[in-house]
Amino acid sequence: MAAATSLTPGLIRPAFAAPLAPVKEEDAIISFALTGPVSDEGWNANHDDAVKAIEAAFPRLKTIVVENVPFSADAARTFRQFVQQGSQFVFSTSNYGDFLTSVVERAPDVAFLQADGRNTADNLGWYYVKHWYPSYVLGVAAGMMSETGKLGYIGSFPVPIIYCSSNAFLMGAQSVNPDATLQVININSWFDPQGASQAASALIDGGCDFLFGLMNEPAYLQVCEKRGVYGAMWNADMRRFGPKAYVSAVVPDWTGFYVDQVRQRLEGTWTGGGETLLDMGAGVDRDDWGEIVPAEVASAADEVRDKILGGWSPFTGEIRDQTGAVRIQEGETMSELALYNWDWSIKGVSGLAT
Repeated sequence: MAAATSLTPGLIRPAFAAPLAPVKEEDAIISFALTGPVSDEGWNANHDDAVKAIEAAFPRLKTIVVENVPFSADAARTFRQFVQQGSQFVFSTSNYGDFLTSVVERAPDVAFLQADGRNTADNLGWYYVKHWYPSYVLGVAAGMMSETGKLGYIGSFPVPIIYCSSNAFLMGAQSVNPDATLQVININSWFDPQGASQAASALIDGGCDFLFGLMNEPAYLQVCEKRGVYGAMWNADMRRFGPKAYVSAVVPDWTGFYVDQVRQRLEGTWTGGGETLLDMGAGVDRDDWGEIVPAEVASAADEVRDKILGGWSPFTGEIRDQTGAVRIQEGETMSELALYNWDWSIKGVSGLAT
């Protein structure tokens, strides 16, 4: 997996605010709100790795990490507490909406960055990864490896990340098997091992022989291992939880971006963060292929990956939604922001409302 070594190619829209004042490293406090436990082997562990990279790069600053921040008024209290504790930079590792922005407005001298955000301000930016590209690559592998053509997806909520992730995965599969379909089950949580396990069992009982999803932990891969079907994951290398099922994963790497943002804040050059989508190969990528993946599958999928790295986009019309209506005209290519904000399912996806 390539590390996030450069954020410039992923900068969609820069900020234009006046830079915040520099901060001495020994006086700096950098705070992080995590959606779950750092022991989840997934999303939060991944962000914790980036926190450790900051600590290694700037050993004299102080970090504050709060795990299991709920999507409620308690989140606003956490963000206010960060400010009260003297934080000069706050990272929100998920979109907390008004629970964050209400605090941002009252702390103009504090820098804020929000993963999967949509709002910006003089002291607020958002960031994410172009996960749709490695998801498409994994879909190519799924389309070649599935015997039934019935793919399953375990998601959280009907939000753009899930629409985009499931659509990209199925489009990759349909590029090699036009008859492939994808059944989605949302479990209304990012971290619910029991719910993810139950959804996986239901999808397999329904005939799916390859599961993908966006969960913060490895529960459904363990079900894949027990039931003898394939699994592709998100966030981290999870093969030890299902070595005979593991195909690969979409793996973000926040370390380079986080370290660079903190450096800017200390130097006094941070100007709001802007809007950043980190590129495949420079912030997100597929994990190493699992031991069960045939060489010809890995080679075919990686040929597609190489094309994408060369500038080709698979998200070019004609693309129809699940009702059959044309949403993207022939020859039209979806922009990165359109992919980021995708809110409808393509033809062949079921389980998500259009």
